[in-house]
Amino acid sequence: MRKKSLAAAALLGGAALLVSFRSASENERYFEIAKNLDIFATLFREVNTYYVDEIPPAKMVKTGIDAMLKSLDPYTNYIPEDDIEDFRTMTTGQYGGIGAVVVKRNGKTVVQAAYEGFPAQKAGLLPGDEILTINSVNVEKKSSSDISKLLKGQANSQVKLMVTRYGQEAPVEIAITRDKIQVENVPYYGMLTPEIGYFQLSGFTVDAGKEVRMAVAKLKEQGAKKLVFDIRDNPGGLLNESVNIANLFVDKGLDIVSTKGKVTDWNKTYKALDAPLDTQIPIVVITSNRSASASEIVSGVLQDYDRAVLVGERTFGKGLVQATRPLSYNSQLKVTTAKYYIPSGRCIQEIDYSHRADDGTLGKVPDSLRTSFKTQAGRTVYDGGGVAPDVEVQDREIADITRVLLQKSYLFDYATRFRSEHPTIAPARQFALTDADYQKFVDYLKNKDINYSTDAEKALADLTKKVKDEKHYDDVKTELEAMRRKVSTNKSNDLTRFKPEIRELLEQEIVSRYYFQKGSVEASFDDDPNILMAMNVLNDQSRYAALLKPGTLEAKTRPEAKRSTAGGK
Repeated sequence: MRKKSLAAAALLGGAALLVSFRSASENERYFEIAKNLDIFATLFREVNTYYVDEIPPAKMVKTGIDAMLKSLDPYTNYIPEDDIEDFRTMTTGQYGGIGAVVVKRNGKTVVQAAYEGFPAQKAGLLPGDEILTINSVNVEKKSSSDISKLLKGQANSQVKLMVTRYGQEAPVEIAITRDKIQVENVPYYGMLTPEIGYFQLSGFTVDAGKEVRMAVAKLKEQGAKKLVFDIRDNPGGLLNESVNIANLFVDKGLDIVSTKGKVTDWNKTYKALDAPLDTQIPIVVITSNRSASASEIVSGVLQDYDRAVLVGERTFGKGLVQATRPLSYNSQLKVTTAKYYIPSGRCIQEIDYSHRADDGTLGKVPDSLRTSFKTQAGRTVYDGGGVAPDVEVQDREIADITRVLLQKSYLFDYATRFRSEHPTIAPARQFALTDADYQKFVDYLKNKDINYSTDAEKALADLTKKVKDEKHYDDVKTELEAMRRKVSTNKSNDLTRFKPEIRELLEQEIVSRYYFQKGSVEASFDDDPNILMAMNVLNDQSRYAALLKPGTLEAKTRPEAKRSTAGGK
């Protein structure tokens, strides 16, 4: 019993210590803190003592901590000691491992990707390989987390995998020497045309700014006179790296971003402290609704200084800054400490986490309450809802059949088969499947489970239920059955009807087996509407210039209608 009360005693002691350090003038607020810590400690002690079964103290407390922090925002998190290494990987982009993506699929452990130039690829591991054992440990019933831990390890240590491979009957053993893996912030850069350079930014870990500087310098050496900067789906990362990247394209001394929070001593304005790389080269930045945080700082700064045209979708709307604070027992707290403001003065945070409805739902900033600001050239921009593009290009919605083919990994599996049967293919950007090739894929699917319900089928099912509930089914039965047959006929033709988008994705998957991630990117160039629009804007000098002048963008930068309520981001 004495041991069981230690956790409660420690909490009580912490509450007493907290009170002792506060002056009388603060006693009301800190009395509430001490009081509730006392309640929590005594409650935990009673549950621990009297609950019918033994309880795991650490797990119980973590559940309470997680629930408490979840009530604040999604970004304030407790990081226990066991998760510190994964958190460090997220911020540094470094870990000891083999450089491969491994997933669990239908009870199997499958290699999703082996990155070019890293140990797994060098040792001969291929996408589609099924891992049976890792260092003689059977992984059939292991979780993804367990498998990740088995694959990671100190650089220069060895790990042995037993794998099965498509087209080979006997399992193959592959010995891989682990290395320090540095996840690239710029996974691709290359030329779209002789004059237009292109680069992707997928993260903001350590040295992201240096990687962008190198990529742009290399592109200019190859003849780039214009740039497409693709920041789609980039979730953000280190704030200082966003400052470093923006600094590459704006004059030294300009404000980049300001942070303002409760602790006024931490408020800070970050400036462009270094000489820029290029303040004149025309730039189009491509954004998506999953471009967040540091991505929004970079895109917002370039928009506020009229330094680039933004193409794509409105960004995510995360205008919050987090800092990490050390806790006892080697754990950490990642806590939201401030909001950030870009040069025009706007904060692009969309969700107001400080105000929740009675049912716990969160609201976005209503259009009517969004404030207008001016860019350096006098263009109107708005706060409270992400960064709006200057030229909107909606992300393509894929068909139901295509979604099923992706979800069930039929495109992935067919690419594995294709790679085993074709030693080489044309260069990434020139590779294309013929109609005969596509028909082979259709034939491959004949014995596969591709059952799915279209939106039309779901709507018909809902309509049928309603008319039955209202006792009118017999009156419309014939019409409903005719509609159902028509929808079913249309659905049976989906592999033909949606052939262009299915073939495009299958080509990219196949290309990745020969030319890795970079090849997959290149294979998408001539089909990607955002890249095509970016090139169109850059190739039309008068349009590019007009988009950066006041008055041209008023309708496009104004927030969309009916965006006032939401669950949460």
